[in-house]
Amino acid sequence: MTTERAPAPRAAQATAEPRKASTIHPPRRGSRHEPAGRTTRRFGGYGATWRLPAADALALGLTFAVLPATPWPPAVIAAQAAVQLLLHAYRGLYRPGLSGSCLAELPALLGLTLIQWFATAEVLTAYDPRYSAGWTALCLAIVTQTLLCCAARALAHRSRRRSAARDPRSALVIGQGPAAQEVTAALHGHPEYGLRPVGRVDTASFAADTPPSGAAPLPVLVTLEDVGRAVIQNSVRDALFTTAPTATRDGEALFALLAGHGCRMWLIEGPAAGAFAPRRPGRPDHVWGFAAHPLHNGGGRTVPYAAKRAMDAALAALALLAAAPLLAVCALAVRISDGPGVIFRQERVGRHGRPFVLLKFRTIRPADAHESATRWNVSADRNMSRAGRLLRRTSLDELPQLWNVLRGDMSLVGPRPERPYFVDQFSRLHTGYGARHRMPVGITGLAQVHGLRGDTSIEDRARFDNRYIETWSLWQDVCLLARTAGSLFRPGGS
Repeated sequence: MTTERAPAPRAAQATAEPRKASTIHPPRRGSRHEPAGRTTRRFGGYGATWRLPAADALALGLTFAVLPATPWPPAVIAAQAAVQLLLHAYRGLYRPGLSGSCLAELPALLGLTLIQWFATAEVLTAYDPRYSAGWTALCLAIVTQTLLCCAARALAHRSRRRSAARDPRSALVIGQGPAAQEVTAALHGHPEYGLRPVGRVDTASFAADTPPSGAAPLPVLVTLEDVGRAVIQNSVRDALFTTAPTATRDGEALFALLAGHGCRMWLIEGPAAGAFAPRRPGRPDHVWGFAAHPLHNGGGRTVPYAAKRAMDAALAALALLAAAPLLAVCALAVRISDGPGVIFRQERVGRHGRPFVLLKFRTIRPADAHESATRWNVSADRNMSRAGRLLRRTSLDELPQLWNVLRGDMSLVGPRPERPYFVDQFSRLHTGYGARHRMPVGITGLAQVHGLRGDTSIEDRARFDNRYIETWSLWQDVCLLARTAGSLFRPGGS
């Protein structure tokens, strides 16, 4: 592999440039008692999502109260409440937003209420015909609950807006030019969104903002150190990008810094992009007419990721048991052909840049630790034995990584882990490479099922890995595992 001379890190370049002195606004009321260096979630602003589950529970209770006399057992009412909560959470009706609207949620509420009541009616009828409900009662329950949910959510959204205006959350606007100024002016002029700008991040320009009328000028933060200090001093909880992080100077490092402080990030698009912007999934959101899309760092979906981890552990344990004879045969072949030292251990970089020790069957013995850490590809090495070459061509040398999955170092599906030496190089040379570490690394992934293994394009791999992270779902993992299983013994390898 030819090693190019890597350019100096951008963060270092930014700190070398002349800086504009900027003062950091002190926190406003509501956060003056929060200790420095600690970011805490408050009930004000859009984050007060407890109102919506309470509104849904109230609507369900009122629905049972107004229905005709029906012998609904208490267990059924409790099950209805649990099913409603799970369905609404799965549909994303409890996700924090900037401009919640009960009318925008009405179609989803109606569809989920249909599922909830018809499923309940079928289960009750099968369990005991005495609890069967007629079509009239079902339709009345569905219409009543939908309308009551809509009305209760309207009150919840109104309460949220008032609370947000009273106790806004500190926010940073990231961008330059008129777009950043207009977003800042919109947040100053409309406190109901619950975001109070305390600074603008602009590492490409050192000109001060023209403040909106009636507002104090915002400090311009030009280095990552400035941003980190502002986040801590102001308890910043939100960051609004006016351009995509990948198109922003130091965007990946800035994204990682803000994500590390627990900030929620948004991509704000102006009307000029509307005719050309791709249609994005999910409920529409906006900030005074600017389209707002949440940016995920792979750490905010606790329940789905817990399900992913549970699936990984269960499948890895079963695979280790099922493949035990094959593991023994592979180990014996390596021992006979290459001598002692069947397992090869190597440091790799995992999620959020944390190192771990990856396990593989040894297929070649490196000259020393430096060669092991810095040599890119050994598939054409003449010193590789027949057993080692067979293990690589069939990817059987990767089987010990099931133990890494069981330990929690890796996932079954995710971006392939790389050595620290190459992570450092590729992060400087290829845009988006560092963003791969938002998710747990895996044995296989979207890039691998598209043939990007071994000595293939790093830029293409990073593109596929980031695509996998941005569109991740548990079903996508199942599909990738099925595709990997189908090509397991196809000639290839790394």
